Amino acid sequence: MSGSPDGVLGGGTPVPDELVRRARALAVPGRRAVLGITGPPGAGKSTLARALVDVLGPERAVEVGMDGFHLSDAVLAAHGSRERKGAIDTFDDAGYAALVDRLADARPGDPPVYAPVFRREIEEPVAAGVEVRADVPLVVTEGNYLLAASGAWPRARARMAEVWYVDVPDDVRLARLTERHRAFGKSPDDAHRWARGSDQANADLIARTRDAADLLVVGEGRPPSGPGPDPLRSSRPAGGRTGPRRLGGPADAQRSR
Repeated sequence: MSGSPDGVLGGGTPVPDELVRRARALAVPGRRAVLGITGPPGAGKSTLARALVDVLGPERAVEVGMDGFHLSDAVLAAHGSRERKGAIDTFDDAGYAALVDRLADARPGDPPVYAPVFRREIEEPVAAGVEVRADVPLVVTEGNYLLAASGAWPRARARMAEVWYVDVPDDVRLARLTERHRAFGKSPDDAHRWARGSDQANADLIARTRDAADLLVVGEGRPPSGPGPDPLRSSRPAGGRTGPRRLGGPADAQRSR
């Protein structure tokens, strides 16, 4: 079973060749690598993760989301944190780190690992929602807090070969978030409030982890009502303490290859 044509996101958005090449280089048969994709809510992490998996095909890559480790609404209510769902302390970070350990250690011949998923239609995690076969060389995992320095997040990050940070303009990201909340049942007022309240507080925290990424992926995003899909371009970090460098145009893109 083959994947989609190389370098194409859902809806026809091109994935930069550099990203496809880097992902392919990690997908070495007989080995296992974990690629992390992070960024603030609404940046397009899951879209990029799914696109890379689709390009590489199911024999070479599988997606496992961090969102499967959301605490349930019942637990959040017991903690008094239901209105902050999505905040860093509303996830089972130790459980996620343990899963990433298992995924990173798997080798051909091992039994499959079953990972949880998050179902937006019910706003709850569901156990064993995705099967990860041991002979699939690349696991692409995406989520908000992959570069966070607290709790068990650093343990998970230590098992990842690379972590990419997806960045888009705030107005685009907020428009996407508001539309997402409305699509899953929130009123227009509640959707606007949630995107600019709890979600924004989380985005501010995540933005502070940006310079720890191995690669910055810059989206020239458009709001949901804008024409056409969102093109992406990629950037490599300058290295050391200087953090990721944003590519400014075709000349820079050519030099980066």
